[in-house]
Amino acid sequence: MPMRNLIFVAFLEPVADGQVFLRTEWPLHITLVRFDAGRQDSADVTERIAGLADAPAAAALGAALTVGEDAAFGRNGSVPVNLIQPQPDLQALHGQLVAAVDALGGRILTPAHTLAGYRPHVSHHGDKRLHPGDAVVLDRVALVDMAPDGDHTIRRVLRLWSREGES
Repeated sequence: MPMRNLIFVAFLEPVADGQVFLRTEWPLHITLVRFDAGRQDSADVTERIAGLADAPAAAALGAALTVGEDAAFGRNGSVPVNLIQPQPDLQALHGQLVAAVDALGGRILTPAHTLAGYRPHVSHHGDKRLHPGDAVVLDRVALVDMAPDGDHTIRRVLRLWSREGES
């Protein structure tokens, strides 16, 4: 059974439950926590982690966020991003999702960038980006498979939590 590499994100662009997109064509998003769920049954791990995430995701929906300054992440600062200004609901969601991953027995892939080290940001994708001072609403939280059926070239939205009437 293959490793389950999953990620929780807050999408800032419309997405649909079950949507598949290319690895290179992510909709704008804030990474909440990326983790390896180990070698577990796909449906079982999705249901278990989604159940643990239901309440925290629902509680965070509707939070108002403000886009902060430009920054550079990644190796040698090669990834242009916008930081998201500190916001208690977003930080709480991150912490609760980290706890859910721990409860599942998952392994967080970037432990230095979680909890006190968490720096929420939105990566630029070509001309697609946010700008300092932009206001955004946390209205889509998703669990995404980073390699559905072992295919590392695509991503699949496994579960989507969104504000009522939005996709």
